Amino acid sequence: MKHVDLNVDLAEGCGNDQRLLQLVTSANVACGLHAGDFNEMRKAIRWAKENQVQVGAHPSFPDRENFGRTNMQLPDEELKACLLYQLGAIKALCEAEAVPLAYVKPHGALYNQAAKDEALATLIAQTLKAFDPKLKLMGLSGSLMLQVAEQQGLGVISEVFADRHYLADGSLVPRTRPDAMVENDDEAISQVLQMVLQGTVPSVDGVEVPIKADSICLHGDGEHAISFAEKIRQALTEHNIQLKSH
Repeated sequence: MKHVDLNVDLAEGCGNDQRLLQLVTSANVACGLHAGDFNEMRKAIRWAKENQVQVGAHPSFPDRENFGRTNMQLPDEELKACLLYQLGAIKALCEAEAVPLAYVKPHGALYNQAAKDEALATLIAQTLKAFDPKLKLMGLSGSLMLQVAEQQGLGVISEVFADRHYLADGSLVPRTRPDAMVENDDEAISQVLQMVLQGTVPSVDGVEVPIKADSICLHGDGEHAISFAEKIRQALTEHNIQLKSH
């Protein structure tokens, strides 16, 4: 039986966390610098534990004003401190709830920049390795960030998106474009099934892109996030695809 992880971005103050954690297998818990706070983090970790959901850190650039979606060029030492600050905070909260921290998924601009910037990807991988070499790095399937992480000896989780359109090079259509998001549930489900069952994803350029789908991302801040999660979970189950964390 095929299996795939279903992950969601949480602890961002959207109010959907408790229900979403009954539907997914991994939780990307925001670390307070793009959204949410220590209280949102702790609640998400507790609800994840109740539902036997794997917990990952979701660190970002220090950019609450723009939800962590602004590209930044921080000095190396400043960015290392920023990452360690967030990882230390979530690890402490996880330990207090007796929940293991399993992986790290950078958020927003940090995620997308590191997918193509070797120096940034290397800094992230080396920082994680120094903090805890057992942590896996979740990132965009086929991205440079995952290649660099593997070279550094880290385990990786290849992530795909249910609600985002793709370019022919396997990168995501930028959010600045009107065609960035998959707005139709049926299209999103069709895209998910194709990625998991066939290992490809259609691009807006008309090219079928090879892809590895270890984990499917849902965005918890979407207007219809809960119904979307329910439909995707149902579709995967109907196609005999087991939901399981990595």
